Amino acid sequence: MKKSISVSILSAALLVIAGVMSANAQTVSGSIGNGSVKRGSAAKASVVLSIPNGLHVNSSRPKSQYAIATNVRVSGQGIKTSSVRYPSGHNRKFSFSESEINVYEGRTVFPFTVTVPANFTGDTVKIRAVVKYQACTEEVCYPPKTKEVTLTAKVK
Repeated sequence: MKKSISVSILSAALLVIAGVMSANAQTVSGSIGNGSVKRGSAAKASVVLSIPNGLHVNSSRPKSQYAIATNVRVSGQGIKTSSVRYPSGHNRKFSFSESEINVYEGRTVFPFTVTVPANFTGDTVKIRAVVKYQACTEEVCYPPKTKEVTLTAKVK
């Protein structure tokens, strides 16, 4: 009896650990142009949310009152950033949802533009990108997460 209780507790603990690892499995990265931008001009930039197989995150417009939408914010000092453009998600029906939810899966790119003024005095631009999202499996959604990344590019 004691042995079966110990095995049950160990199994439950491993499931919790696996769930926590899955909830943290997403990575955030990005880039500005080809790594450089000219003073007085604009460059394309993007934030990338990489979502491992077996997981999805709610899109920026999940179409469910209970789903927490993905939100990407970018900012930098001495430069101008455009609004982030959100890609269209995919409508999916899950065992935990009554209707379809719009989600992102795989590699999801959020483009925006960085404009460096002609009078910019630095030799590097830095963009702070903050991504808030809620990751889910086919059966359950994890608590929302926030990840941050700094994107840099040389100024010519």
